[in-house]
Amino acid sequence: MPLNKDGFVSRVAIRHSVSPDAVRTILRALRSGGGRMAQFSHPDFGGMSQWSPGMTMVGDMFNDALKSKLDAVCSELATYVAETPSRGIDREAVEVSYRSAKHGANWWPGHLGTPSSVGVQNDLSYAVFPRRLVIKDGDSVEIYDTGDHRIFGVAQAHRIFGVAQAQSADQTLSFTSQDGLVRVKDLPKVRDEA
Repeated sequence: MPLNKDGFVSRVAIRHSVSPDAVRTILRALRSGGGRMAQFSHPDFGGMSQWSPGMTMVGDMFNDALKSKLDAVCSELATYVAETPSRGIDREAVEVSYRSAKHGANWWPGHLGTPSSVGVQNDLSYAVFPRRLVIKDGDSVEIYDTGDHRIFGVAQAHRIFGVAQAQSADQTLSFTSQDGLVRVKDLPKVRDEA
């Protein structure tokens, strides 16, 4: 793989008809996800998007062409990440793959450190840490022990009543690990561990 990262980014952007900024955003997210998953927000893909091998989600969820484009870009970049370890170029990406611009301060307990993945929509937020999952629903923050699960996929959805709407009061989170679907109700809550 090329040693000139900027040249590589430009070539990938041209090859897939996306902006170089989108390629850099995905590259940072992939480095954060260990090359096996990416979670990020970028307008080229309709906003909040996720990728892992076999699973592609874009902000414009019914746009199959955009999903295919994201899968192609991520597959190429995942190979690049596997063959070119980070040399500190993407320092922030190693820490966080997505950070909401709405929240200036971290809402999760500081003793947990830096999450590998963070997401927020309306009043429902999550942060993924080694052996811990933190969910904030409104003002309530709950910490869960994920045990041996390595969470790499998160899907946020709305239950739709009658008419398709972008927002709804009934929101859900689904998590995926190396063992498949992880149901939050099956994870033990962690009591005060500060």
